[in-house]
Amino acid sequence: MAGRTFAAIGIGSTETEMKVFEFETRRGMREIDWVSRRLNLGLDAYTLGRISQENINDLCETLNDFRRIMEGYKVESYRVCATSAFRASRNMSIMRDYIEKQTGLTIEVLSNSEQRFYDYKSIASVTEEFENIIQNPAAIVDIGGNSIQISLFDNDKLITTQNIRMGNVSTREKLIPLLKNPEHFVKLVEELLGHELEGFNKLYQKDRQIKNLIVVGGNLTELIHSFEKEGKQIPSITAAQFQKLYEEIIPLEPDEIAWKFDIAPEKTSVIMPSVVFCRCMMEHFGVETVWLPGFSLADGLAYDYGEKKKYIRCVHSFEEDIIAAARNISKRYKGDPAHVKNLEAIGLKVFDKMKKIHGLGKRERLLLQISIILHNCGKYISLENVSECAYNIIMATEIIGLSHTEREMVAFTVKLNTSPFEYFAELSQNTNLTEEQYLIVAKMTAILRIINALDRTHRQKCKNASVSLKENELQIVVESQEDLTLEAGTFREKADFFEEVFNVRPVFRQKKKF
Repeated sequence: MAGRTFAAIGIGSTETEMKVFEFETRRGMREIDWVSRRLNLGLDAYTLGRISQENINDLCETLNDFRRIMEGYKVESYRVCATSAFRASRNMSIMRDYIEKQTGLTIEVLSNSEQRFYDYKSIASVTEEFENIIQNPAAIVDIGGNSIQISLFDNDKLITTQNIRMGNVSTREKLIPLLKNPEHFVKLVEELLGHELEGFNKLYQKDRQIKNLIVVGGNLTELIHSFEKEGKQIPSITAAQFQKLYEEIIPLEPDEIAWKFDIAPEKTSVIMPSVVFCRCMMEHFGVETVWLPGFSLADGLAYDYGEKKKYIRCVHSFEEDIIAAARNISKRYKGDPAHVKNLEAIGLKVFDKMKKIHGLGKRERLLLQISIILHNCGKYISLENVSECAYNIIMATEIIGLSHTEREMVAFTVKLNTSPFEYFAELSQNTNLTEEQYLIVAKMTAILRIINALDRTHRQKCKNASVSLKENELQIVVESQEDLTLEAGTFREKADFFEEVFNVRPVFRQKKKF
């Protein structure tokens, strides 16, 4: 191949697919092959709590076929990522080890927030059109086998992302024993999802009218082949067109849907729930246009790979989306934005000046920033037990783009900011963090502690801080005319731990202007 090749394999609830991409300087990212196989892993996982041996063997056979295709293309790099069916399996670790031994491929099991972030990146690969869509209130709806993820955008900013435990596989299996007829299924789904959407509306949507619904997953793309794409890279239909489609599909049996819309029969079982989900959200949100990009996890993995390798230029800032999500969590729990802004300014300066000492990178800088944004969220629940409450809030709240492990690192950093520090032998009893990840937590905690001391009163008395590293001393100089006795005393209390972690003594100085 003339360009650089990459293979992305997504192991989903109902389908396992591989896409092979080529990256070229002029053309950017280009899909050169796509293969898939219907494997209903989710049916096992969501009903039995484990994937059957028959399906595991079929998956091994499929992955070995994919591996041979990769060898034919001389693929330079690959990623194999599994989603909710693996997460829902009690025997996930045993199963993954067996499959890896049989195929020679390494499998990553994505957390829900990671999975949805890559699905979101797949849409953003059509950058210009995506940017135009999210200028107005828009929702990305990711319909999976076990849940629906709703990510709300407005003015190019991510407002929130929430997960609803209703998927097209799990919901269908739960409701089948209760059904009287197809219309009864629609009624039950609308009742269940309608209740969840009312809560979403009160907490997050509020007065926003969501004009655009971008639907990922659910096998809905095949249904709109009869509608004009109007030259758009992302196919779309109006709300009226979707309503017409909905009315045509609802009375049909699965085999009739397959025949009428030329869809593989094995896909029709999940299409009906997906159509009902989509129709229900359109009605609740007041949607004008439904966008069905037809992308998948594999597209998002490839886009992420090309972005990190600098093979493609990313216009949309995904890092800003993660930060925006953290700010909205802080806002929900009545965080102090002026206090956070002040600490961010000082904390990121300290991180940058200490780069040669701590050896951390861009990702850890982001985790520190999120820790700063969320460090006071526990006060919403308890003024006495802030650290433990903050830890529980962060662990219970998805932050799109962060893995479960990264979220846990942030949670421990926030917790240890004010509670007694736990060393690895003690901490490892309550977490699966590795020693390397623990050291990152220790470094972030040391930074958070000293900068938090500089705004102990939340009055932002320490502004315009300059930070410099001279030999084994980190000097933080602030301009202030106010009495900083309390800040200086608190800073000295936190300095010993900072020095223990970095072998650098932090020094706080006040500069008064006359």
